[in-house]
Amino acid sequence: MLRRWYCHRFVSTARLYTSSLCAQRKCFSTSTHCRFHATAVDEAEVAPLRKQLKDAARASRHQQVSDTNGKDQLRRERLKDWELTVGIEIHAQLNTSSKLFSRASADWTDVPNAALWPFDMAVPGSQPLFQPPVLIPALRAAIALDCDIRPRSKFDRKHYFYHDQPAGYQITQYYEPFAVNGRVTLTQQDGLAPEEGTLHIGIKQVQLEQDTARTQQHDEETSLIDFNRSGHALVEIISLPQLHSPQAAAAYVRKVQSILYAVDAATTGMELGGLRADVNVSVRRFDGATGNHSYSGVTGLGQRTEIKNLSSFKSVEDAVCAERDRQIDILEAGGKIEGETRGWSLSNPGATRRLRGKEGEVDYRYMPDPDILPLHIDNDLVAHFRSTLPPVPDQLLDMLRLSYGLTADDAGALLNLDNGTRLLYYQDVVSRLTPSSNNNKTAFGVHVGNWILHELGALLTTTETEWHPDLIHAQQMSDLISLQLKGQLTGPSAKKLLRILFAGEKEPVSVIAERENLLFQSMNDQEYVELANRVIQDHPKEVEIVQKNSKQAQGKLKFLLGQMMRHGDRNRMEAQRAEKTLRSILMP
Repeated sequence: MLRRWYCHRFVSTARLYTSSLCAQRKCFSTSTHCRFHATAVDEAEVAPLRKQLKDAARASRHQQVSDTNGKDQLRRERLKDWELTVGIEIHAQLNTSSKLFSRASADWTDVPNAALWPFDMAVPGSQPLFQPPVLIPALRAAIALDCDIRPRSKFDRKHYFYHDQPAGYQITQYYEPFAVNGRVTLTQQDGLAPEEGTLHIGIKQVQLEQDTARTQQHDEETSLIDFNRSGHALVEIISLPQLHSPQAAAAYVRKVQSILYAVDAATTGMELGGLRADVNVSVRRFDGATGNHSYSGVTGLGQRTEIKNLSSFKSVEDAVCAERDRQIDILEAGGKIEGETRGWSLSNPGATRRLRGKEGEVDYRYMPDPDILPLHIDNDLVAHFRSTLPPVPDQLLDMLRLSYGLTADDAGALLNLDNGTRLLYYQDVVSRLTPSSNNNKTAFGVHVGNWILHELGALLTTTETEWHPDLIHAQQMSDLISLQLKGQLTGPSAKKLLRILFAGEKEPVSVIAERENLLFQSMNDQEYVELANRVIQDHPKEVEIVQKNSKQAQGKLKFLLGQMMRHGDRNRMEAQRAEKTLRSILMP
């Protein structure tokens, strides 16, 4: 039945093609078999159809690629006349046990409005009470971002009215923040394009401020407010407008998040809502005659717009790209950019949308908070944190390359995988292999990196398993690698043993290897000779070429060696001894 159905479809397709040919030749016959094509439908007739369909599909793909390349080329040509400038404000939740101005727990529960003190909901008569432990992760963050810590800072009120801010103002540090003049360095390893080189992005200031409540849309007419997040301690990290590409903007946010993670300053990253970014975007035309950038004939930055609450690195890159193109379209059409706040939706990722007019300093009516005393930070405290700060990503990258011998790609992968837990696991395995009297980690670093990143990483990918250090205990992994380095496990046997451990086997590696007959037991000389003679007998032509020492001799010798490895017991064979045996017989 299947064959009949297939043949029917096969013939029908051929007839449709024949009819189309008749139409092209002005044939008005209603019969498929007209005088131009009065032949049976056979393979000779079907073959051109198949080829034509394949050629058409191939041409379509080439056309799509050509169109895309053409559009990209037009975009690149267009962007030569414009410079993009981006400044970014990052809001990161600090890793604290209490909120900024109340003793309410910062460890939220799933129960809405359960982690609250009166001040978090602006109950009349309640007063802010600064929580000193909040300063610890804040200082870690600012020092890791290479900021100057000011000995005296103050809190201000930023007024706006929205249902997630019950007091009608947010407490922040606008005029006198606790940290200023920081810097983040970006390289190609961080995701920059090669032509961008190395970028040093200035940080204007880092300030403490309150987080807002969370809004949940219940239905079209009802919003629910959860105040558990209200009052949580944030740091706002404000960059200078020194980013000039969407890729650099995303790389900057990613780098800041990795720094905050490294020094244990932030709770979670963008993926869990613990870090959010507001991007300020402007464009200005490049004046080819003078070599300067200008906006409306006046040197300086263009009118900026702000895109709020971006929650992923991809959103940062895509939103900047979309807003850049929108502004260029308006300016090239003779329009004017309005200062406004815009939004970005993952459900409509093609363009930004207007939310409201852009508020300025006057709109927010900043004023010193009369209920909170200035914050004084002792220089000795700052010095203590500088001396005890964990290494930041750039320092870790250098350490992995210089001390462990890893490539930049492998070192970067270890830094970025699994919030640093893969890196800790890697260092644990290396330390178990390195004798206490020997600090030379490069002897094992590359080998361990290959097993953890590539071999174990492949198993994680193919089985869609989430990484956890307890999947394979560090001691088991170090024992496996040790056996292979000692020559007691071949490559295939070691990979098989890794799969057994990955499946959950907790016994010692040596016990498993012996039970599964994986330990290497070398063949004796007589066994190598017998195997070599068997291969030589089966391949006389290749043997003749090798013995004549012609140009193809080396290739044929490798072929014969491959045959030995293929037909022998790979768990007992050594390639070097096999090749030595072959050479001794064929070229005595």
